[in-house]
Amino acid sequence: MANGEKPLKNILEINEHQLKTSITKIEPNKIITHGYSQEELIDNINFSEMVYLLLKGKIPSKKEAKMLNHILISFCDHGVTPPSTQSSRLIASSGSPLNVALAGGLLSFGKKHAGAIEDSMNLFQKTINELKSFNKTYSYEEVANDIVDDYLNKSILIPGFGHRYHNKDPRANKIIKLAIEEDFIGSHLELALAIEKEVFKRKNISLNIDGVNGAILSDMKFSSSLGLGLFMIGRIPGLIAHINEESTEEEGFRKFCDLEDILYQGDENKSFK
Repeated sequence: MANGEKPLKNILEINEHQLKTSITKIEPNKIITHGYSQEELIDNINFSEMVYLLLKGKIPSKKEAKMLNHILISFCDHGVTPPSTQSSRLIASSGSPLNVALAGGLLSFGKKHAGAIEDSMNLFQKTINELKSFNKTYSYEEVANDIVDDYLNKSILIPGFGHRYHNKDPRANKIIKLAIEEDFIGSHLELALAIEKEVFKRKNISLNIDGVNGAILSDMKFSSSLGLGLFMIGRIPGLIAHINEESTEEEGFRKFCDLEDILYQGDENKSFK
C-alpha cells in the first residue's frame, strides 16, 4: 500500500457522527446544555449565567454572574456615535429586514471599533502570565511604569484606555465601583488600575469600558478570543433598538450628507478620443 493511502475498509466505513459538540444535546422532547436540562435552566438561572454556562461549560458563582451581568449591560449602547450603529441604521433605512441591518452593524466591528477589548485582554493576560513565570517578585506599579514607557516610546495607544467622547468613561467608573463592592478585584484588574494610575499621571487618560471589562473578564479566566463575542452579546439589543427606531420613526433612504457637501477631487476631462 502506498504511503498516505487509506485502507479500503476505512474508506467504505460510514461516519455516523459527522459533527461533535459538548455544548448541547438534542433528543426528541429533550434538550441538555452542558449536562443541565434546559427546562430546569429556564427558571433556575438568569441570562448572564446562561451566557457563562454556554461559553465556559459551568454555572458561575453568584459574584461572577453579577459581574458578568454588569458587564453585558455596560456594553448595551453608545447612541448613534459608533460605526456599527450608523451602519445598522443606514441599512435599515434602505428597507432591508432587521436581520440584514443587524448583520451590517456586526460586520462594522473591527480593530478600531470594539477591537480594544480583545487587545486589552491580550495585554493584561500576557503580562500576568509573564509575571507568574518570573522568579523575582514585581509590584504592579513597577510593571505599569514599564508598560506605559513602552507604549509611549512607540507612540502607540494603550488598548483599553482613553475615549474619544469621555474624559472619564462613566461606565468604567461604575464597573470599578461595583467590582470593589463585590470584592472582585483580581490580578488583571489590579494591573489595569496600576496602569491607569501611571498613564493618568502622565497623560490624564483613564480606563475606558473596554479596558475595565477586559480586565474583569480576564480575572474570570475568559480567553481574549471571546472578548469581541461578549461585547456583541451586550451590544446586540442596542443595535436592534436603533434598527427598529430607524425603521418605524424615520423616512427611508437616509443619507449622511447632501450633494453640495461632496468635494470631487478626481479628473473630469478624460476622453476616448
